[in-house]
Parts: sequence; C-alpha cells; structure tokens
Amino acid sequence: MTRVAIVTDSTANLPADLVERYGIHVIPLNLMFGEQTYRDNVDIGIDEFYTRLAAVKDKLPTTSQPSAGAFLEFYKKVAQNADAILSIHISSALSGTVDSALQAKALMPETTIRVVDSRLTSMALGYVTLAAARSLEAGATLEEAATAAEALIPATRVYFAVDTLRYLHMGGRIGGGSVLLGTALDIKPILELAGGKIEAAGKARSMKRAIPKLVEIMVGHFGEGAKVRAATIGAACPESAEALAGRLKQHFDCVEFYVTDLSPAIGTHVGPGTIGAVVCPA
Repeated sequence: MTRVAIVTDSTANLPADLVERYGIHVIPLNLMFGEQTYRDNVDIGIDEFYTRLAAVKDKLPTTSQPSAGAFLEFYKKVAQNADAILSIHISSALSGTVDSALQAKALMPETTIRVVDSRLTSMALGYVTLAAARSLEAGATLEEAATAAEALIPATRVYFAVDTLRYLHMGGRIGGGSVLLGTALDIKPILELAGGKIEAAGKARSMKRAIPKLVEIMVGHFGEGAKVRAATIGAACPESAEALAGRLKQHFDCVEFYVTDLSPAIGTHVGPGTIGAVVCPA
C-alpha cells in the first residue's frame, strides 16, 4: 500500500493535537523583524509576536514563503517515511508558498508529490488539510485525498474584521485618508477571503457589532442550524474569540469547532484585535 504523507504550512495554525493525531508535516513561513529572521510559530510564539507587533511604530515586520531549497530539504525528510506527498498550502494570491513547493517538486522526480493551492489560509486551510488526512486514514489514494481537499475549498467561507486600519495602511493596502476616516468613525472593516484574495465584505461601527455581523453573514451562507465544521481565528483577542465562538455555536450545529490563533505570518498584515470565523459544511 502506498504511504502518503500530508504537508501543509504554518499559516494553517492547526491545533498541535491534530497535527500529531494525523501525522501532518508543517513547513513554516518566514517572518523578518528588522535584521532578524524567525520561522513562523517555531522561533517566535504567538504571544511574543503580537506583543512586539503592537509596539511597532513605523515599519511592519515582513514575511516570506519557504524557499524552494527549504521545501526540497523538507520534502526529502518527509519522503524518508513516505512513498508520496500531498502538499496543501496557503492561497497563491497571498503567498509564493505554492510556487516554492512546485519548484521543489520539479527537483524530486523520483517522488510523487501533489501540490494543492487551497486558495485559503488559517483554519480554513486547516480544515482542507484535515479533509485530506481523514480521507487517507479511511483508505483513500493520493488522488482521492486530493479530491476530498479540493472539494471542500469552494464550500469554505472565511470572514474577519480588523480592529484597526493601522496595519493595513502600514502594509500599503489602504491610503492614509481611509485610516483617518475609519479611526474617527471607529469603523471596523469586514473582509472576506474569496477566490484566494481578500475582498471587502462590509463594515461595522465597532468590534462589538462586528461579531454578530460576522455570524449573520455566515448564517446567510449556510442557513440557521446548519451542520458545519467551524472555527474562530483571532489575533491576541481571546475575549472576542470566545464571544464569537459562543454566537457561532448558537446558530449552527457544530460537529467540530476550534478557537485558533492567527499565525504571525498572517497577523502582521491585519494586526492585533483581528477576529474572524471559518465555516465549512460538515
């Protein structure tokens, strides 16, 4: 029987017990604070990262995908105990991770490697990865597991609200006028990860109002009481994450639910206080 290994990247922020349970291999993205480079969720933890990010005054840390060389070494280690690799990653519209994975694949013709662009990130990527891992556990082939993952991608929804426009502005994603207006009115943009890209989906006048708005949008997609798998994604905002989790559980039949952190590689672009919801069909 072909032994298939599952690989994903650190932006999935899968709970550690699930990574261990399904033997998932996680390659970290890179985070640069000044001259110092850290491996996402390896060399710098969630709490330390968001504390340092909140203190940034004029220049955000930068992020980069694992290099093709890093992927090559990673794949070689994984292949020591596998005949094939299913590698599922953050949206190619947000990161060059998929491209690096494909470059490394081309350098390992002796190993069967299937690379999937999830067009998602955070726990949405996590659930897609879990779909593949669970298929393999049930006896699926490499292609069947890849199909299970790919089938979940268009059915998965990700919406989030940012607490401040400062980080989007510092990262060059919105202009200074928008920051001033948004700050004066305490507007919290609600964004969607759609088709692999971040799109505007609405706004709320406060984070307190953003939480029920996020739930309302999700209920509009899936229907009241729908059986789903869900998660919250938060950036140093545990109280908001718990409040959102409670509301999601009130409106959905959640067969699986996690309260997860937003990885530093993603959190640097949206900032502390960002809160979001991931929902996919059960």
